[in-house]
Amino acid sequence: MHTRARSTLVAITCLACSAGPGIGTAPAQEAPFPRETRRDLQAASSPGTATIRTGANPFAGSVRAGQPTSGTLRLTLADALSRGLAHNLAAILGRHAVDAANGTRTAAMSGLLPTVMGRISETRQKVNLEAYGFPLPAGANPIVGPFDVFDARLSVSQALVDLGAIGTARAGARMAAAAEASNADARDTVVLTCAGLYLRAVIGAGLIDAVRAQLRTAETLHARALTMKAAGVVPGIDVLRAEYQLQVQKQRLIVAENEVAKQRLALARAIGLPMAQEFELADAAPYATLAERSIDDLLAEAYAKRSDLKAAAARLEAAEANRQAILGEALPSLRFAGEFGDIGRTAGTSKATYAAAVQLRVPLFQGGRVRGRFQQAAAGLAAERAEIEDLRGRIEYEVRAAQLDLAAAEDRVGVAGRGVDLADQQLVQAQDRFAAGVTNNLEVVQAQEAVAAANDSYLAARYAHNLAKLSLARAVGVAEESAGEYLGGLK
Repeated sequence: MHTRARSTLVAITCLACSAGPGIGTAPAQEAPFPRETRRDLQAASSPGTATIRTGANPFAGSVRAGQPTSGTLRLTLADALSRGLAHNLAAILGRHAVDAANGTRTAAMSGLLPTVMGRISETRQKVNLEAYGFPLPAGANPIVGPFDVFDARLSVSQALVDLGAIGTARAGARMAAAAEASNADARDTVVLTCAGLYLRAVIGAGLIDAVRAQLRTAETLHARALTMKAAGVVPGIDVLRAEYQLQVQKQRLIVAENEVAKQRLALARAIGLPMAQEFELADAAPYATLAERSIDDLLAEAYAKRSDLKAAAARLEAAEANRQAILGEALPSLRFAGEFGDIGRTAGTSKATYAAAVQLRVPLFQGGRVRGRFQQAAAGLAAERAEIEDLRGRIEYEVRAAQLDLAAAEDRVGVAGRGVDLADQQLVQAQDRFAAGVTNNLEVVQAQEAVAAANDSYLAARYAHNLAKLSLARAVGVAEESAGEYLGGLK
């Protein structure tokens, strides 16, 4: 009974197993929780995204924001999501990746922009005219100088026609767009991660309340059994059963409180709260059915809004531009080069001079370098096309799977709620039968176990339902903008 009553507690904390060593693990003596519950709870790491795992996974980490404050922080789900998007390590790394991609884009654009250089020199020198091939009379001194040369000059270089530079600039711009889209995709996953951790902690707190209620019931039944034994109505074994059940409920409460404390730590870790910060969860776990939509509408929205699909499309365009840039390296290019400045023996006696040229460069032979790079780029382009087609298929799978999970979760909530009502009625009748002396308290113990299991199943079903809605929002690509709407009006 002890094992089965706690199975769902272990299930709703399974995500914490990946947030750090020892977090969320079940006691060694417990049997594994049901496979279907495990599948539902593992879905908190959205389909096709990185799961919350130990150590290196950035979605489980954060950059801590400040120091603990006195008092208790009131934390709403919206606050948790806002903090997660600001301080979660994956969100921060995504922003830095965008900055790096923008830097790469700027560097790639440089091939199309003018290069301007300025220099000033003051030189004192001697010159050997013979070294430069000047004919001199026999016996003449070939050394001229020393003399001074002042030169101030501005030089400009500009590509006029350079297909390679054009392709490189276009590829850099598309890779920057891909980084922006990848960052948006990561933010969707951060929202799913932080919302899942928040709701898991809320459900854990609800489970503690249920276990405490069951503990109070066990205490009452134990006291009644003692009274009835003193009156000679029941044998001593009924007292032993009641006392054992009381100890089981106390153990369940210890386990539940410990697990929920670690769930809260995992939440604080993901959103950047200091570990020592006291906080309360201001929002209850919502329950609201989601308006039914056709699979065609969901898929159309997913194809339009999924950021990972946008990132893949941008990478495909970048690969095409890169291929064109490599091809452009084998084609002629036209550049302008010019300079203007003053030159003379001193700054005061210098005279203005200039030079201007248009340069046509025609590659004749490059040893197969361009051909080899072009083959590589063509292969990369083909790979990007294959990956984007696979991604479209995966998006359809994720949307369909999320819709199935949501339908099943809604049914589970109804069934689990009916199970709680039946278990409560069973316990009331068992207590009445025991008090009337019709039966021993074995029925009461069994009824208590049924109530505990029913409450656990109901809480797990509620959590799985919210998780399924979040997963659908993630699959459609609107987790950041519509998480509260999908959960049921939370802002």
